[in-house]
Formats: sequence, structure tokens, C-alpha cells
Amino acid sequence: MAIVVGYVPTKEGRAALARAAEEAKLRSTSLVVVNSARGGRDLAEHDDVSALETLVSELKADGVEVDLRSLVRGLEPAEDLIAIAEEINADLIVIGLRRRTPVGKLILGSNAQRILLDAPCPVLAVKAD
Repeated sequence: MAIVVGYVPTKEGRAALARAAEEAKLRSTSLVVVNSARGGRDLAEHDDVSALETLVSELKADGVEVDLRSLVRGLEPAEDLIAIAEEINADLIVIGLRRRTPVGKLILGSNAQRILLDAPCPVLAVKAD
């Protein structure tokens, strides 16, 4: 089993990754880092692969077993996280949260809500400092 973490290059994404790494060490389990983008403009906004690879290398050097999955399949990030959690029979999903206005939630949807409601395992939601 493993821990799945959703990563985007934001302070919330970095907070989620840091917490997921702590949990992986505490539980002596591996970490699956999911960087999911729908493609097109979203890919340009979230495709900071070299920085993510550096973070993953640092985690591995710190003794965390990490599997990096950068996905551009046209799916919502929530769909990718849930599918991977189901595929690997995850112990936990870790996500970063940010505050949104009610209108923002209505227009953009809520990946966090979808993950919280549909995940096959417990979900840890992390706020950035």
C-alpha cells in the first residue's frame, strides 16, 4: 500500500507534498506523487516538471520511496487521484486546499470536494502556511 498525493506547483501543493512525505515516513510506506493536468493552457500553468523532479529527488535522498506520475489525459485532477488511489489500494490521499469564493466553487467546480466524497480511502486535506 502507499500514500497518494496530488501536486501542483503552488504553496498548497508544496504543503501537501511535505505532509505526505511525513506520513509516508511515519507509516513506513511509499509515496505516489500525482501531477495531473488536463492539457492545453492548464499544462503550461502546471508543467514545472524539473522543479518537481528535484523535489522528488530530495525526498528519495531523505529515504522516502517515491513514484512520480505526471499525467495529461484530459481528466480532472480529482479523477486521476481517485483512479490511482483505487489502482494501488492506497492507505491515504493527501491534498492541498485553498480558499475559494462561493462563485469560484460554482464556476470551477471543486476537485477537493470530489476527492473527499469519492475517495476509496481516508483523505488528509492540508492548508499552506
